[in-house]
Amino acid sequence: MSGAGQAMDVDRVVYSNVDPNAKSKAVGNSTVARASDHGGVGAARSNSVRKKGSVSIDHVLLALRETKDERDLRIRSLFNFFDAANNGYLDYAQIEAGLSALQIPSEYKYAKELFKVCDANRDGRIDYHEFRRYMDDKELELYRIFQAIDVEHNGCILPEELWDALVKAGIQLDDEELARFVEHVDKDNNGLITFEEWRDFLLLYPHEATIENIYHHWERVYLVDLGEQAVIPEGISKHVNQSKYFIAGGIAGAASRTATAPLDRLKVALQVQTTNAAVIPAIKKIWKQDGLLGFFRGNGLNVVKVAPESAIKFYAYEMLKNVVRDAQGDADIGTAGRLFAGGMAGAVAQTAVYPMDLVKTRLQTCASECGRTLKLGTLTKDIWVQEGARAFYRGLLPSLLGIIPYAGIDLTTYETLKDISKRYILEDNEPGPLVQVGCGTISGALGATCVYPLQVVRTRLQAQRANSSTAYKGMSDAFWRTFQNEGFRGFYKGLLPNLLKVVPAASITYLVYESMNKRLDLK
Repeated sequence: MSGAGQAMDVDRVVYSNVDPNAKSKAVGNSTVARASDHGGVGAARSNSVRKKGSVSIDHVLLALRETKDERDLRIRSLFNFFDAANNGYLDYAQIEAGLSALQIPSEYKYAKELFKVCDANRDGRIDYHEFRRYMDDKELELYRIFQAIDVEHNGCILPEELWDALVKAGIQLDDEELARFVEHVDKDNNGLITFEEWRDFLLLYPHEATIENIYHHWERVYLVDLGEQAVIPEGISKHVNQSKYFIAGGIAGAASRTATAPLDRLKVALQVQTTNAAVIPAIKKIWKQDGLLGFFRGNGLNVVKVAPESAIKFYAYEMLKNVVRDAQGDADIGTAGRLFAGGMAGAVAQTAVYPMDLVKTRLQTCASECGRTLKLGTLTKDIWVQEGARAFYRGLLPSLLGIIPYAGIDLTTYETLKDISKRYILEDNEPGPLVQVGCGTISGALGATCVYPLQVVRTRLQAQRANSSTAYKGMSDAFWRTFQNEGFRGFYKGLLPNLLKVVPAASITYLVYESMNKRLDLK
């Protein structure tokens, strides 16, 4: 349809799996001749697109070899196709009916999102000017990403250029899958994707046209013809960078905990105090018993623990975001989706490493004998022999109750703040290190403060021997006895060093994580 001398249906700008009968109903016999033919591949290569400078509709017209009048007629015809009742405006029912007429399966279309993004004044209807503005913005957006992928500047996307862009986004396709992708978009089957074909494939996709979103969109609209039924082929999506998420999260977590180890030791020492607890006396006690190295007691185990914990948390979060995105059918999972993904990722990670967390707490709170700390192996063996395997999960319940909202609040706040800064402060530029530090500081402090009472109860349950006469019977007993003997203030012992720890820890974690993402080409 994009070949030399061919006529073009004026509503050509719809999804590439449109039924020809549906198109003929939309525009009848109305066609417009091309101002000039494409001349095949040679013409596409000669039509170099400019990589730099501002982009305007004139660039789009040049890339499409389309006059302004032809474009106006094309967009008007598409509007009329949706406005089957000739109301002069579109409502949600008309958008949904139009997408259905284009034979886009209901579970894969974006009627609600498309209506919302077109309805600029939120009056519940889309007039032609609003529809036209969406078309202008979308074609400019598609032209920009088309230029970014077309690294050879030859006016068309080569299969290897598309493959490179997907790999940089963390997505790998084998040769067969890449061929299917190109074939689905390349309607004239010449092995190249022109801007016209690119536009036709994505014009009614209402979300941001990033390469990752485009790929997921292709997964949804790539249909196998089985009579009247259509299914999504299995095994299309293959992310080769799954292991890199472990590396990025592990390095970030290890770096932040090592830097803040003295504050962590001080926090734990204050949390287990059932009498009056003060920062300065606690610091003097640690220094007197163990010297400078005493402030790093348990740090080795903490690094071993936090590396897989952070890696699992971030990896699970990235994967759960994809699950939520697929379930919602929306590229933007929203705040609720981030909260769910962050909370569940934190719970999975905490459960996996909890025995190490308990041993670390015991190591930090056990008394030194003649300046020597109990060996890790001996301590672990004593817990196993004297208290049983269940003791390694003592305090897990308040830990999970705390980690779910903490992870949710922390990660949600961070990504939300980063999105806000990118959209309203940085004008769509990527946040720099200082902005990332600020976002991590606020999100970490907010999350830690909200769940701190649960942290105190968890630490006290971890530090006590399960078989001692004064041991807490469980979470509720620890809550009650803490409140009865120490009041509300007892639930916030050690909060100051915890905030001093969490603020730089969260900032360093996210800063290193974002840096590793870029180094490992995860973003």
